[in-house]
Amino acid sequence: MAIRDYLPRIGRFSQRSRAFKQILRALKLFVPMLQDVASGRYRPVPWSAIGWMAAALAYLVSPIDLIPDFLMLFGIIDDVVIVSWLLTKVDHALMDYRAWRGESEEPDIRDI
Repeated sequence: MAIRDYLPRIGRFSQRSRAFKQILRALKLFVPMLQDVASGRYRPVPWSAIGWMAAALAYLVSPIDLIPDFLMLFGIIDDVVIVSWLLTKVDHALMDYRAWRGESEEPDIRDI
């Protein structure tokens, strides 16, 4: 295979890597954001981030799934895909909070 045959694969890996960074950044920022909101240091309350996180947690603990978990691999994969999608929504909803904290848009993987 020539190098040009690997370019689409590299692009997909780069996109997945970006999604993983967003997920980790959302998880890293969510608890400090809640603390800042509860203490009154940060306003306005990012209700969309709280809603997306609640949806992700509810989907994880809910016995109702798109694909039942007893179908071993497939049941777990749908959980991972849906929760990951919801966490990228959380990350997007926390953009204003990141700006308030003075953090950059692109996370440094060493910080996560």
